[in-house]
Amino acid sequence: MFKRKAGLRARATAVAATVAAAVVLAVGVAAPVAQNKPAAPRITPPKDQFGHAIGDDYYLVNYTQYVDYLRKLDVQSERMVVAEIGKTEEGRAELTAIITSPENHRRLPLIKEANRKLALADGLSDDQARQLARDGKTVVWIDGGLHATEVLGAQQLIETIYRLNTRSDPETLRILNDVVILCTLVNPDGMELVSNWYMREADEKRRSTGGVPRLYQKYIGHDDNRDFYMMNMSESVNANRMMYREWFPAIMYNHHQTGPAGAVLFAPPFRDPFNYNFDPLIPLGIDIIGAAIHTRLAAEGKPGAVMRTGAPYSTWFNGGIRTTSYFHNQIGILTETIGNPTPVEIPFVLDMQLPRADVPNPIQPRTFYFREAIEYSITNNFAILDIASKRKEDFLFNMYRMAKNAIEKGSRDNWTIHPKRIEAARAAIEAEQAGASRGAENIGPRGGRGGGGGRGGAPIAVYNNVLHDPKMRDPRGFIVPSDQPDFLTATKFVNILIKGGVVVHRATAPFTVAGKPYPAGSYVVKSAQPFRAHLMDMFEPQDHPDDIPYPGGPPRPPYDVTGYNIAYSMGIKYDRILDGFDGPFEKIADLAPLPAGKVAQAPSGGGYLLSHQVNDSFVAVNRLLRAGEEVYWLKSAASANGRQYPVGTMYVPAKASTLPILQKLATDKGLSVDAVASRPAGDSMKLKPVRIGLWDQYGGSMPSGWTRWIFEQYEFPFEVVFPQTLDAGNLNAKYDVLVFVDGGIPERDQQAAGGGFGGGQPAAETIPAEFRGWLGRVTVAKTVPELKKFVENGGTVLTIGSSTSLGHHLGLPIRDALVERIAGGAERPLPREKFYIPGTILEARIDNTNPLAYGMGDTAMVMWDESPAFRLQPEAGLKGVKPVAWFDSATPLRSGWAWGQQYLDQAVAIVDAPVGKGRVVLFGPEVLWRAQPHGTFKLFFNGIYYGSASSGAAGTRTTEQPQ
Repeated sequence: MFKRKAGLRARATAVAATVAAAVVLAVGVAAPVAQNKPAAPRITPPKDQFGHAIGDDYYLVNYTQYVDYLRKLDVQSERMVVAEIGKTEEGRAELTAIITSPENHRRLPLIKEANRKLALADGLSDDQARQLARDGKTVVWIDGGLHATEVLGAQQLIETIYRLNTRSDPETLRILNDVVILCTLVNPDGMELVSNWYMREADEKRRSTGGVPRLYQKYIGHDDNRDFYMMNMSESVNANRMMYREWFPAIMYNHHQTGPAGAVLFAPPFRDPFNYNFDPLIPLGIDIIGAAIHTRLAAEGKPGAVMRTGAPYSTWFNGGIRTTSYFHNQIGILTETIGNPTPVEIPFVLDMQLPRADVPNPIQPRTFYFREAIEYSITNNFAILDIASKRKEDFLFNMYRMAKNAIEKGSRDNWTIHPKRIEAARAAIEAEQAGASRGAENIGPRGGRGGGGGRGGAPIAVYNNVLHDPKMRDPRGFIVPSDQPDFLTATKFVNILIKGGVVVHRATAPFTVAGKPYPAGSYVVKSAQPFRAHLMDMFEPQDHPDDIPYPGGPPRPPYDVTGYNIAYSMGIKYDRILDGFDGPFEKIADLAPLPAGKVAQAPSGGGYLLSHQVNDSFVAVNRLLRAGEEVYWLKSAASANGRQYPVGTMYVPAKASTLPILQKLATDKGLSVDAVASRPAGDSMKLKPVRIGLWDQYGGSMPSGWTRWIFEQYEFPFEVVFPQTLDAGNLNAKYDVLVFVDGGIPERDQQAAGGGFGGGQPAAETIPAEFRGWLGRVTVAKTVPELKKFVENGGTVLTIGSSTSLGHHLGLPIRDALVERIAGGAERPLPREKFYIPGTILEARIDNTNPLAYGMGDTAMVMWDESPAFRLQPEAGLKGVKPVAWFDSATPLRSGWAWGQQYLDQAVAIVDAPVGKGRVVLFGPEVLWRAQPHGTFKLFFNGIYYGSASSGAAGTRTTEQPQ
């Protein structure tokens, strides 16, 4: 925390000492009073600080300048304190400006504690909660700059902070008395990069936020707003700690900058569907605040705001910064507003000129200036702060009510109604009406008015016995056993939950629930807790409705993915417990520590066995190979130490240097290693160190950035490779493995490879020389022939998603599984009306005798995001081309939405293909998607080493699948 006024700090410390006693029944915070204080020191205006006003054309403040300004205001203003909330991925300090009245600052510990008790419904009666809400202060989070090329969000935050520190009108003083505002710039690295890029041109008319050479977040760019339930990135961790573990704002506001064509901005209400897990007070609260924003804009003569169907935004997906808040009982607001320091044009869109409920106040086509965008943003901010002040008791009490509702739901039988349950009930009603229902004679009397059967309603027994089938009730909790094969990944999973504010317990002794024994160390997550909606969304599968605008029409695309529960995608083994239970459980105070790894010294001539089922074993592989140790994969099951070890178990011969490496792995990663007296019998594959090239492009590929981050976490050696290097050829001299993620290899040359945002590339002469080597695209004409040579000469190419088109370019005996024949016998891709699977978890059958699938189970949950699928040609087997994963039923959907999923029946998802001396792997599903599906990481990791592995016995290359 930066320098604060000494008296303020002393008073706050004194108050903090009395927090526990003072907050038992009431906040003890004075009601709003007028601020009768001496004139404050002069607050430096932005123009004096930067030489330009915020919103001036052709000017942007960078993060370094922003920090300097906050430092200055922290000293000058009694209304603001600046706190560091953590470091960014590039190591910058991320700051929050805490703004409220000086009186509130003196009582800030009490306010914070009262807010926590309300947010968690911590030991409060309704009367006590109402008193806390009456006396309390609404905490409101306002952020900016998450998507750094959307520069408006960061710049408006500066102006907002200045006005909140200087305005003395009655409304602002009331807001400061009633509200604690957390102003947070949530992507400091991106602001520094993009602002500097824009300002680098001396000629202001040539300035542009486009053409930035790399992603505006170190690894993931635009996907930084898809990481807030997973928290892979430090910026996500920082924000979630503030919102769900420390401050618990009742309202959060996330600024963005992609206004709909023909309008200025989108603001809530959002379109359907909303997620079935969170409290109904969430969408209702969103609508209240959205109405306040639209009303204030209209009252101030600011037209051009749209809502609902005016844009694609919904509240289904959990992973954005504002959507994750819904699952924590917070009202999350998103706006998307046009504006750029280079003036923009509002185009003439005819449909946007007719007023209607979702476009109440059209705007004329014209030039729109950055200062106007700033003023629209300030209006939105003050609309939220105004209603947060006027209705603070309601917002605070409703936050408590939602937490209490969640605890009560988790403490009793409860049914979350979702589309599949409605379908089951409708089928029962229709069967009963047709006289064909099994047990129809027991359906019982009809209910009152309304319901599925017309004015008379449907049989009430359908409600009781089908819609509320006892077998389909929500779990009272979940148990994650400590004896599952990859308990280290399970520990990562529960720590993700804890970082998101979920309470997790650990068993201190063995216990039994519902007749099943569980070992000590197992994790227990009970549903009766304030953030029940979040833990349910992370454990339970999503059931997205069929969003079809009219019969026979194409599905309406969701805002983001539809199925994402990480218990599935991470491959976690867990049990759903339907009845109340207890046991020898202790609450994990902070994060769950790594399980203690165990390593016993192997005797001379012996070695060590590592489980291939544990993802972190690949950290061991990479460290051992880097240190010159030998690593083998066993090609058959082995017996040692009185137990069986499965195919793929890793063997490391013992040398004097081996044990210290393994001991450090046990400490660092919690890995356990078994010592054996001799090498297990049977054939094996000897791994060799590999040189990995990871495709990327100018402007940055998000899938490549995610892969880069995964490589670093698991300590794979790699370098980023750009198209110019690929086109230059001689690739075997530089690399053993090349990786092409989604968007890397096009189907045809007229199609630009994607993977990121930003469109075309700039001319070389317009960018600094250091970035010119990044320009270019992978092409079928020039790059693919070099890749063919690379593989034929012994290299391995791993492809994911659309980059699996390489298989067609190389003439592999495969065909597209997602096509139909039309008149004349020609094939065309299945139209969206028949097949559409956006961001969904499917279950695939796995051939875990193939080295690519060592360590996997018989099935796996795979992330499908409009991915490719294959069918093997009859000659595939003769050419050694094999399926590694496929869909073995017409109903592979497990979480999300899969329109036309029957077309995937028997389609191949992953293909292993020898080509010349090398190997090509086609991963249709997104096996690394946003670094979330730990359950399929091994498939990719195996591919890194499999192609160059040799027989452990003869030292010759092994390409055949073990029998």
